[in-house]
Amino acid sequence: MALAARTRAVLLVVALSVLGLATGGVAQLKNGFYMGKCGANNVETIVQGLVKARVARDAAIVAQLLRLQFHECAINGCDAGLLVDGPGSEKTAKPNLSVKGYDLIAAIKTELEKRCPGVVSCSDIEILATRDAVALAGGRRYVVRTGRRDRRRSRASDVKLPKEEDTAAQAASYFGSLGFTELDMVVLLGAHTVGVTHCSKIKKTRLYNYGGKPNSTDPSLDPSDAAVYKKFVCPNTASSENNILYLDTRSSVSRIDNSYYKRLQGHHGVLSVDQNLYANGASTKRHVDNLANNVIDFSSLFPKALIKLSELKVLTGTQGEVRKVCSRFN
Repeated sequence: MALAARTRAVLLVVALSVLGLATGGVAQLKNGFYMGKCGANNVETIVQGLVKARVARDAAIVAQLLRLQFHECAINGCDAGLLVDGPGSEKTAKPNLSVKGYDLIAAIKTELEKRCPGVVSCSDIEILATRDAVALAGGRRYVVRTGRRDRRRSRASDVKLPKEEDTAAQAASYFGSLGFTELDMVVLLGAHTVGVTHCSKIKKTRLYNYGGKPNSTDPSLDPSDAAVYKKFVCPNTASSENNILYLDTRSSVSRIDNSYYKRLQGHHGVLSVDQNLYANGASTKRHVDNLANNVIDFSSLFPKALIKLSELKVLTGTQGEVRKVCSRFN
């Protein structure tokens, strides 16, 4: 009888331990996590107001926040590790040197700290700000669960991201390692509908040295586009490296829509990783066609993919910390 009692006690401890593990992550994220936790202030309304003001004077912030969220969440989860300053932090890794939007996250954090110190995490601010930016750029507004905590880790050596020249299969392998389906990946890359890049990203790989052959141009790039890039935007000189290229049409570059996929159908994709989604034989080609032709609805799938991204490997409960300043650990 004593043995049975001890057995029941052990089982209870194990059950509680398992329950604790189960509620230590995504299970503790919830809608409206901050309701009633910032006095009379509505945290999400404050974030939305600051993002709206920024978008009104700087439409580029939409693409910047989308890129920031991906570079953040793809490495160790959505934990604000990318925001940390200092030698050897994620921010210093080569793929992150051109990431922008940190100043807006810092401004939001400063405002929230004035109203309710130590309550709202930097990782939640990133997710809320991106959600609001998407809606302000014409995307469908969506609800995100909050309650993330900030991780006390940020290492450049952890940063492994897809490359601009990846094939569809290589990109799918990377996204698959994060738990995304092939369709998820194609939908997430639709963020490039508001994106820009620089000549340095295509001069060697697509315009002047395709396949390692001097003066060779990627045949998957529309010839008229290639001619314009070479003559006017990205001449083969060092001074053109930082010239800007829009990843979508100028008329659509500030709006979240499916125009990006239509561009790929016409071989107008700027980055190799984009156009490779529509390569002959690529299993992703059918997804591009379906999204471009409205067989499946980009406006509803894009928020779902961003929500899935926003809940990767989150810390909750008593894990991690809520930073006082997003750029440094407490």
